[in-house]
Amino acid sequence: MINNTLAVGVQGVQDGMYGMENAARKIAHAGTDGPQGSAETGSSLLEPIVDLKLYARSVEASAQVVKTADETLGSLLDIMV
Repeated sequence: MINNTLAVGVQGVQDGMYGMENAARKIAHAGTDGPQGSAETGSSLLEPIVDLKLYARSVEASAQVVKTADETLGSLLDIMV
């Protein structure tokens, strides 16, 4: 059960990092899609910026799952020894 929880946490971190990379790529390319200072540039930035923040929070939550699973596994090992 602990190994499964750990695997889910690690997968969540990986998925979040992948999402952050994609959002950052969209942000970097937003300025090259249209004329500088256009309204479309601002609106095209909004979604990837929000996505970037959401993925960052997802990574933080998944890292907490990994930390908790690690602490639980450590406690179980202490009890067994």
